[in-house]
Amino acid sequence: MESWYWGLFIAGILFALATLIFGEVLGHLSGMLDSDSGHHLPFLQPAVLVGGITTFGGAGILLSRYTELTSWQSGGLSLLIAAVLSVLVYLVYVKPMENSENSVAFSLQELVGKIGEVTVPVPASGYGEVMVRTGGGVTNQIAESLDGRSIPSHLRVVVVEVKNSVLLVSPLDSDPLN
Repeated sequence: MESWYWGLFIAGILFALATLIFGEVLGHLSGMLDSDSGHHLPFLQPAVLVGGITTFGGAGILLSRYTELTSWQSGGLSLLIAAVLSVLVYLVYVKPMENSENSVAFSLQELVGKIGEVTVPVPASGYGEVMVRTGGGVTNQIAESLDGRSIPSHLRVVVVEVKNSVLLVSPLDSDPLN
């Protein structure tokens, strides 16, 4: 039985090394396995799987060598230890990392209703530029006056509509911010 534990322990270490090197690919493969059902199967995450296999093998080696437990008892206890550690790895490492993924990407349509500031004056007929806060930063976008009035620099505007990748804006204030 100890040879099984050694095999699983070594396989877990090799899988950990493969995950370290090819982790992104393995993560996408595990994502494909459960994407059809629409549910996320956390035990298929490479970190959880590797932790469970390696822990099962390592605990089995230690329990069979240094305790008086039978092979069934050491196998059951090793499985329990591996399950508990896998749950801890998921809750302490995998789940927080999934929740921490942020993106700075945005759609121009998301800017509708946002307030911005004119950085390049918007002429009555033509284009200027506005700065709008998005997520954790700002974006400068080409803008056109919605009602055909010129809008000076440093004036606060609201994005009313987006047409052909151009923000149609309307002034919020009549006084520039300076």
